[in-house]
Amino acid sequence: NITCLVLVQSRAITALFTQVRDKNTDQTGYVHYADRLMRILAEEGLAHMNSVSEKTVHTPCGPYKGLETTRKICAVSIMRSGDILLEAVRRVDPRVTVGKILIQRDEADPEKRPKLFYSKLPPDVAECEVLLCDPMLATGGSAICAVSVLIKAGVKPENLVFLNTVCCPEGISAFHAKFPQVKIVTLAIDDCLNDDKYIVPGLGDFGDRYFGTL
Repeated sequence: NITCLVLVQSRAITALFTQVRDKNTDQTGYVHYADRLMRILAEEGLAHMNSVSEKTVHTPCGPYKGLETTRKICAVSIMRSGDILLEAVRRVDPRVTVGKILIQRDEADPEKRPKLFYSKLPPDVAECEVLLCDPMLATGGSAICAVSVLIKAGVKPENLVFLNTVCCPEGISAFHAKFPQVKIVTLAIDDCLNDDKYIVPGLGDFGDRYFGTL
């Protein structure tokens, strides 16, 4: 469902990706450019929430038709890479509440299927609009697992937005086959997955490059 996929593109994003994707970019540079990308993505995600509606304000020179959301927002990260994006959301809107989900893919499994280890959500998460934060959408397994946790907690699929930096067709197809109502907001759709289930061309392991744990 193309209406549930938002691809954000600009020359600024391309320039930042040039640095983030470059395997020769050191950790300091990677963090600098990745944080700038995350800020753009956070702004776009908040602007694509289901409750966003038109609002007219008055400038010193006349009326301006803009947008606003009035519902409570919860940002939920898929740890640990998702924490990077979650912090960008919090810098943009400090009012958001926070949830955490720990899912790791089983590297011994040929299909790299996910395992759920931990989740902690605000008690009123079912009444919130939720931004699910994870920089990469590869197989879709972790995102599907996380959305299942959120729906079990009472969150409506239409009140969910999944934010990610880079995704691929396989991940999009798997995710939308399971949750067609959940909107994906992304900055890039890459070519495919390789045999190790990494996105190509991708950018490597987002969290390892950001935290210096390669």
